[in-house]
Amino acid sequence: MFGFLKRLFGFADNKQTGSTQTGSSSTSEPKLSLSPSDSEKRGDQIHAEYVIVGAGPAAVCAAETLRKNDAEGTILMLAAEDAPPYSRMAIPYVLTGLISEEGTYLRGDDDSLGKKAISVHHAKAIALDPNSKSLSFEGGGGCSYNKLLIATGASPIKPPVEGLDLPGVHHCWTLADARAIADKAGEGAEIILMGAGFIGCIILEALVSRGAKLTVVEAEDTMVPRMMNTVAGNMIKLWCQNKGITINTSTRVTGVSQGTGQLDVAMDNGTSKSVDLVVVATGVKPNIAFLDGVGIDMDEGILVNDMLETSISDVFAAGDCAQGPDFATNGNSVHAIQPTATDHGHFAALNMVGNKASYQGSLNMNVLDTVGLISTSFGQWQGVEGGENVELIDVDNFRYTYLTFDGDCLVGALTLGRSNNVGVMRGLIQSRIKLGGWKDKLLEDPNRLAEAYIACRQ
Repeated sequence: MFGFLKRLFGFADNKQTGSTQTGSSSTSEPKLSLSPSDSEKRGDQIHAEYVIVGAGPAAVCAAETLRKNDAEGTILMLAAEDAPPYSRMAIPYVLTGLISEEGTYLRGDDDSLGKKAISVHHAKAIALDPNSKSLSFEGGGGCSYNKLLIATGASPIKPPVEGLDLPGVHHCWTLADARAIADKAGEGAEIILMGAGFIGCIILEALVSRGAKLTVVEAEDTMVPRMMNTVAGNMIKLWCQNKGITINTSTRVTGVSQGTGQLDVAMDNGTSKSVDLVVVATGVKPNIAFLDGVGIDMDEGILVNDMLETSISDVFAAGDCAQGPDFATNGNSVHAIQPTATDHGHFAALNMVGNKASYQGSLNMNVLDTVGLISTSFGQWQGVEGGENVELIDVDNFRYTYLTFDGDCLVGALTLGRSNNVGVMRGLIQSRIKLGGWKDKLLEDPNRLAEAYIACRQ
């Protein structure tokens, strides 16, 4: 399963320092990497033809696509953290020991991108002036651009609970967080994990693998509520309880205080617990606050069209900060998953260089391994108005399938304990294949997905 997630999320499995480079569409040598001291300047600012704010998967994919399609243009990537571009989704695997910190790096160190004439400058953008096409940096300085991509990602949400700023309370969002958690999460450590969503469940597995005694506190009435329905979520809960993990759903942490050598955690079910560590995984929000007052259209994220353009000329957005086209709903949604981020980055870059490319929209999809139980969700798994659905439950063996249909098209799916039809489900949904008579066959037996796909593709 780790190998599948590694391919899906694009991180390394060892201390690699580089990766296969994307070829250029031109044989011309690209310009040398920019730096604050030797780059072209306008006044006291760095200038680049293409500036990318962010250094995650969307940013890296965009930078490499820009270089492939424009061998001469200067590319500047702004990384707010003092680390090479890395995958946040890989951080829990650092805690498990499956990879090192270097294994989270998307393309080795900064120099590996520099060899492609992509400059990585460690600075945080705090203000955008679209009239002068410039950005200001925290601590002073700034840059200007011809085309700008905002790929600032997301940040963890801190609930309004007293005591979450105490030592021993951490998110699991940065490499620094991982180091702090690893220092406390040893064999037998008592830990409370706040949140049992997608990210929370990945962290859950990492903490259990370290031998911690784990208590999970989830405000909703089921686990992974944004990915699974109540039936599947409660099956995941039972699976975890059978593994010796304490799961409290419909429960909130009301306060954290410093005890004698431990943290005292109070909950709204009237109980309290003394622990060595509290890990907060209660959701994320797009990093877009620095754009307030700029005049760019925003909702849950930065609104973009099918070319990843924002409402401001020459400004694009991609990844977890972007509210982009949604394949299933034909509206706009924030899909904070790495495959969507890389798709966004690719299409944004093509349009930044003038190669008109329309993005068909992202598919809401998740694949999760919760201490050995694989779950998947695709598309409109909640169902659509006037649609049909079918459910197949095997509680004893922790197997579950739930399919939703709109007319004779499969539009959503949930599975538990099954990973064999992941590609088939995605293919049927994204291709909008008309199932015809196969829809009735799937309503009778959802296990025949592969047969339906083969028959209807012919």
